[in-house]
Amino acid sequence: MADRSDVEALQRILHDAWGADEHVDWAAAEAQLGTPLPDDYRHFMAVYGGGCIDDLTVLPPLPTGNGWQASILGHTAGLRELWSTDDGIPGIQLGADRVLPWGSGCNANELGWLMTGPDPDHWPVVVWRRHGTPHWAMFDCGMAAFLRRLMTAEFDECPLSDLSLWGEVGTFVHHEEQERRFHAGLDPMTGEPSSFSFD
Repeated sequence: MADRSDVEALQRILHDAWGADEHVDWAAAEAQLGTPLPDDYRHFMAVYGGGCIDDLTVLPPLPTGNGWQASILGHTAGLRELWSTDDGIPGIQLGADRVLPWGSGCNANELGWLMTGPDPDHWPVVVWRRHGTPHWAMFDCGMAAFLRRLMTAEFDECPLSDLSLWGEVGTFVHHEEQERRFHAGLDPMTGEPSSFSFD
């Protein structure tokens, strides 16, 4: 289901000029997470890395060590708690240990995979929506295809409880570029002069 061609399709709409190869040690990352990760996610990390598409954060597998703490490892417990609290998706008999995050943001949405089997390229995307009813929804695609379909409005309705990226192509900025801009007194996402600077 998910493969590198999904990232190539995403690149046709989402510029990668402010992306950067995350240089992930996949053996170490997957050992810490206790699971292999989908091929499209691995390719996304090589092209874009961890960072933000406007208000939507795409998580690297592990904390990066430069002060940007968002990561799959760091968000896993929280996503699994939400799954347990809300009893997951009706009709899905999988426990909280079978959800794994890959993104968050856009007015408190959480995005992840449902680990339905041993092949991560067949894991569907699951979304927890703070303002959705029900809170959980599942989408039969990988993360890169999900992002492209969100920004091109190819779902029947917006899969998030926030419309900011629905039918709108955002701007991706890698976390290191955000950090550079912040220390230069610029807005981390736009690169424009900011009223707040860090010395």
